[in-house]
Amino acid sequence: MGTPFGSPSPDMAVYVISVAAELTGLHPQTLRAYERMGLITPGRTGGGGRRYSHRDLELLREIADLTSAGIGIEGVRRILQLDNQVTALRARNDELAGELAATREALRQALAAARSSSPNKLPVLRGPDPGQSLMVWRRSR
Repeated sequence: MGTPFGSPSPDMAVYVISVAAELTGLHPQTLRAYERMGLITPGRTGGGGRRYSHRDLELLREIADLTSAGIGIEGVRRILQLDNQVTALRARNDELAGELAATREALRQALAAARSSSPNKLPVLRGPDPGQSLMVWRRSR
């Protein structure tokens, strides 16, 4: 499914390996090596040809930036795993915050409906009426 004006969605695998290599500044063999290492998983055509999406290209650029900064492949792998974990946790946090807000709103509405539909039948403690005071005393022995 594409986006407006016919451009592909960020997840649509449309770039062949030579175009992906050119757009990322990496050699096609490097892209194949990253795939063998499990750092990236491009889409495949019916004939087995690799196809890269825009998100794949962004990931390849990120990998290239990390390796050029001196981080080893295992470090890159761990950084990517942690980044994915943070993304998943943020999404879950947003989901839970939405559920909490919905629950609070439902509770607020239920309380408002309960207050308006039936009066409180619990006894109310009031202070003594000044005109009806009663004093209790005892004699000392």
